[in-house]
Amino acid sequence: MKEQQTWSQRFESALHPAIALFNASIHFDIELIEYDITGSQAHAKMLAHTGIISQQEGEKLVAGLEEIRQEYRQGKFHPGVEAEDVHFAVERRLVEIVGDLGKKLHTARSRNDQVGTDTRLYLRNQIQQIRKQLREFQQVLLDIAEKHVETLIPGYTHLQRAQPLSLAHHLLAYFHMAQRDWERLGDVSRRVNISPLGCGALAGTTFPIDRHYTAKLLDFEGVYANSLDGVSDRDFAIEFLCATSLIMVHLSRLSEEVILWGSEEFGFVTLKDSCATGSSIMPQKKNPDVPELVRGKTGRVFGHLQAMLVMMKGLPLAYNKDLQEDKEGLFDSVNTVKACLEAMTILLQEGLEFRTQRLAEAVTQDFSNATDVADYLAARGVPFREAYNLVGKVVKISIAGGKLLKDLSLEEWQELHPAFAEDIYGAISPRQVVAARNSYGGTGFAQVKQALLAARAQMTTK
Repeated sequence: MKEQQTWSQRFESALHPAIALFNASIHFDIELIEYDITGSQAHAKMLAHTGIISQQEGEKLVAGLEEIRQEYRQGKFHPGVEAEDVHFAVERRLVEIVGDLGKKLHTARSRNDQVGTDTRLYLRNQIQQIRKQLREFQQVLLDIAEKHVETLIPGYTHLQRAQPLSLAHHLLAYFHMAQRDWERLGDVSRRVNISPLGCGALAGTTFPIDRHYTAKLLDFEGVYANSLDGVSDRDFAIEFLCATSLIMVHLSRLSEEVILWGSEEFGFVTLKDSCATGSSIMPQKKNPDVPELVRGKTGRVFGHLQAMLVMMKGLPLAYNKDLQEDKEGLFDSVNTVKACLEAMTILLQEGLEFRTQRLAEAVTQDFSNATDVADYLAARGVPFREAYNLVGKVVKISIAGGKLLKDLSLEEWQELHPAFAEDIYGAISPRQVVAARNSYGGTGFAQVKQALLAARAQMTTK
C-alpha cells in the first residue's frame, strides 16, 4: 500500500508517482531547513508560553528540532521526495524523535505562514551577507581610487572621447552606485523583516496565540496586520530581486568597461594571470572571463525578477501553489549576486593593473579639451554659444591640417580670435583641464580628494 500524505485522510489513494515528483519542492527548499527549524522552535515556545501546550512539551519540541538541526549539519538528514517539502520533512523526523508530541507542533500554524516566515528569515540573513560584500567591494574601489587621484583617463559620452577625468573620479562613480545598492538593500530589509507567523492558512486561528511573542523571538520588527496579506505577500521578494538586479546592472557596466579597457584598442589595463584565461587555439590570447561572466550572469537575475512579477500578477488571494515558484529564482539570484560581487572584488584587488603611461598618452591624443577652449573664451567675455561655434571651427581646421589643438601656434589661435594669449596652452593641458573642474562633485583633483574623504565617512554608516 502506498504511503499516504499528511492531508490524505480526505483522499482514497496516494498521488501518482510522477505527480508527487512534480509537486515536490524538497530538492530545492531544503535550503530553508535551518530557518524552518528556527521558526518552528519559536512557534513551539509560543505554544507553551500561551498554554496551548505545556511548558515541558514545548521544551521537548525545541530540543527535538535542535537535534534535527545537528543531524542536518552533520550530513545525517537526507529527506527524499516522499517528504514533499522541507516542512513535512522536519515534522516527520520530529515525530520519529519525540513521538506523537511532534504532531502538536503544527497547532495554530499552516504551511502558508510557515514558508513565508522561513523565506523572510532566509532573505534577511542573505541581505546582511550581500551588504557586507558590497562594503568590501566599495573598500577595494576606494583603495584603488586613492592611488590614482592624479592619474588621468579619457572620459566618454556615446563611447566617444569627451573630457579627461581623474581615474579616481571614474572609480568613485561605481562606489556611489554600490552605496545606493547598500542603502537600497537596507530599505528592503525593513520590509522583509515583518512576521507572517500566526496568519494561518489565510484567516488566522481560533487558538489564543501571541504573534508578537514569536516575532520578538525571531527578531522581526513587526507582524503583518492582515492575515490574507501575510500569507500571500511576495512584494518583499520582488523588491529584493529589483535591488539585486540593480547590483548586477552596476557590476555589468563595470565589467563592460574592464573588457574594453583590457582590449588592444584601449590598452588601459593589464589583466593579471590570476584572473584571466587563455584560448584553446590562439596562444597569444588573454581573455577577460571574469567580467564577461558577470555581464552574462546579469541576465539570470533579470529573468528571475521578471518571472516573479509574471507569477504574482494574476494570483487571487490568498495562497496559491504558484508561490512555490518563488524560491528557486530567489535562491539563484542570491547565489549569483554573491558570486559576482566576490569575483569582481577579487578582480579589482588582484587581477587588474592600470597602465598609467598609456593613460597619460591617451588623454593627449584627442580633442577632449575643446570645451575648455570655449570656456577660456567665455571667461574673457565672449558669449558661450559664440565661443562654442568658434571652437567647432578650430577643431575642423585642426583635423584638416592633421593637428591637435595643442599643436596650433599662437598666431593661428589669434587669427581665430584676438582673446587668445600664451596661457591658452596651459589652459588646455589635460592636467589643467581636469584640475579646473572644481565644482562640487566634479573631477577636479581637490574635489576628488574631498569626495574620497566623504566616501570613507559613508563606509562607517551602519
